[in-house]
Amino acid sequence: MTSLDAGPRESSRNATAVLATERLVLRAPRPQDAKAITSLINDRRIAENTARIPHPYSLADAHAFLAKTNRAPREPSFLIALTDGTVIGGCGIHVLGGGEPELGYWIGVPHWGRGFVTEAARAVVDHAFGALDYEQLTSRARVSNPASRRVLEKCGFQWTGVSLIRIRALKSSAPVDCFRLDRGLWASLRSWGSANRVAHGPRSGGPTP
Repeated sequence: MTSLDAGPRESSRNATAVLATERLVLRAPRPQDAKAITSLINDRRIAENTARIPHPYSLADAHAFLAKTNRAPREPSFLIALTDGTVIGGCGIHVLGGGEPELGYWIGVPHWGRGFVTEAARAVVDHAFGALDYEQLTSRARVSNPASRRVLEKCGFQWTGVSLIRIRALKSSAPVDCFRLDRGLWASLRSWGSANRVAHGPRSGGPTP
């Protein structure tokens, strides 16, 4: 898994940048991705852990998403793909009503438990603080979703409390853990990671984080 301090390789410094990590390529969605998105995201286990994804999720929903995605340069949406081009999820930044940028992500159920979300989220976080020059990011995870909470903690996000949000797929509200990451902490984590790698040197055979 790519470490937080490694950073993504960016093909450009705008919303259509391509971010490459050790195992993944994050790119802008394309019209021809509609079927792949629909087949992955049309799963209640995904929808009920996000605020805005409906369930059932139809091909029309995918086309509606594609029609409006990446219109705002500072709110990029990326599809997460394996290096062979297989789409496995999505990750991006949405600016909330109060002006706070929020990190969001989802991953197809067949790809759960392999660290792909953490790897993708770290790349988007680096892009947000680097190319997009954000000062802070927020994110949320349902209290019943410890895996999502661990993703945020691995990316350096700090817990700030619990709130209620409307879950579209549930047609009701649910409690969520709220998180925040500011530029200063992000920079410290990157610096610590670089220093730690120099101090210990490369090692093989150890556990993968």
